[in-house]
Amino acid sequence: MPNSAPTLSVFRNKTFRMLWIATLASNFGGLVQSVGAAWMMTSLSSSPSMVALVQSSVTLPIMIFSLAAGVFADNFDRRKIMLVAQSFMLLVSLALAALAYKELLTPWTLLFFTFLIGCGTALHNPSWQATVGDIVPRDDLSAAVSVNSMGFNMMRSIGPAAGGVIVAIAGAAAAFAVNALSYFAIITALLNWQPERSPRRLPREPFGGAFAAGLRYVAMSPNLIRVILRGLLFGLAAIAIQALLPLVVREHLGGGAIIYGTLLGCFGFGAVAGALSNEFLRARFHNELIARLGFLGFAASTAALALSNILAVSAIALLMAGACWVISLSLFNVTMQLSTPRWVVGRVLALYQTGVFGGMAAGSWIWGATSENFGVTFALLCAAAVLLTGILVGQFAALPDSTELNLDPLNRFTEPPLQLEITQRSGPIMIMVDYEIAQEDVPAFLSLMSRRRRVRIRDGAQQWALLRDLENPDSWTETYHVPTWVEYIRHHERRTHADADVFDRLLALHKGPGPMRVHRMIERQTVSQSDDMPRKLPTAPD
Repeated sequence: MPNSAPTLSVFRNKTFRMLWIATLASNFGGLVQSVGAAWMMTSLSSSPSMVALVQSSVTLPIMIFSLAAGVFADNFDRRKIMLVAQSFMLLVSLALAALAYKELLTPWTLLFFTFLIGCGTALHNPSWQATVGDIVPRDDLSAAVSVNSMGFNMMRSIGPAAGGVIVAIAGAAAAFAVNALSYFAIITALLNWQPERSPRRLPREPFGGAFAAGLRYVAMSPNLIRVILRGLLFGLAAIAIQALLPLVVREHLGGGAIIYGTLLGCFGFGAVAGALSNEFLRARFHNELIARLGFLGFAASTAALALSNILAVSAIALLMAGACWVISLSLFNVTMQLSTPRWVVGRVLALYQTGVFGGMAAGSWIWGATSENFGVTFALLCAAAVLLTGILVGQFAALPDSTELNLDPLNRFTEPPLQLEITQRSGPIMIMVDYEIAQEDVPAFLSLMSRRRRVRIRDGAQQWALLRDLENPDSWTETYHVPTWVEYIRHHERRTHADADVFDRLLALHKGPGPMRVHRMIERQTVSQSDDMPRKLPTAPD
């Protein structure tokens, strides 16, 4: 295996290094808290479903609230958002520790507090993941995501084992208190970090419009949909190990909190190895092949854990599962980031997290209920079968390899001088673009316009249509609407270098004496005093 220096070289970035170290402490506390919560539930309830719901209570809010958090990440100061999220989780963890110390927790209050911690995580994650792309250059993004995964899983190697010891010696309340203390590191680092802020030329997008823009962008991006689908399937099935491991330890291995923490540590050690191997794998294999190996390896690990009553075999299975976990999820994350422009990256990552964590939340409940009715072994074998299905899905939803697109803003658009006085909120605006296309070029033109339509709608256009003149068949007109003038400007500022190819090829097909003529019209609905018939009064074209 080649030297891992390319991955670790991202630590030369001082800001990334500072936040990464602070995140280690926060992750350590979170993992200690997870062990405490899962093990406490086994003492509060004998129901396998309730034990599995501990995992669901953390992942469910990430599924529900991630897109809203992504809107905030793309429109507000990400540093402040992360500070709010971390401070909220600190307060919740302190309250949880106090209630556990007073022995006032019930199964449902425990789930409620872990749900609140999941809400803080949902708010924090899109801003943090989008911030990584702001801190490091694009060429270092893959290494940064791998190093983040490595850091989390280094703590997964230490935190669960430490959590098991803490729970065994001092009880779950102590584990919750350790988690509360861990938030101080990341809060301090965020307070000391003063990022450069670019001036905002346009007003913030309204929440509803920004929410819809994120959904629209993903809906019009087939590559992103494939990644989200595969992430959802992986999360749905792979979460079975984490959701049912307390039951495996108790029923198959006859162990306690220390064995549970140790096995989670094995999962973490495997994940660190997976993170360090990421650059090696991506340099030599296609994304889809790596994804299939991840699904296959995790399926084999899940089946081995289901059938084993030997601690050493279970430990080896969890080592492999950890490696496949981080290889697969970091691959999905990097593919999403490299396939998304910066203006919408928070929302896209949030939708990806919604898919993955939604799968995890559903999977925790499904495998818990299956275990309760048919046993732990059967539930784990079913999860392994679903993972194998994820490989078959790759036949028609393969991951893209074209992640090196230049998604920087194209910046070709210049706001035209207008003869009417309007405000940014004036509208609706109708755009008409005239083309002259020779008959022999019509098939190529229609093919390009199909791609043009997808890009237009993806970037905010509405009511897109393509018209052909019945009296002059070489004359074509592309039309679309935007709600306001500022949305028209925003529409053009979202265009990237990767989109320029379609425009340039359309320009080459256009046979008119000059470039395509653009008409920018503002709609006005009036009522005639004479006949009460509505009519439109367009402005003179630009």
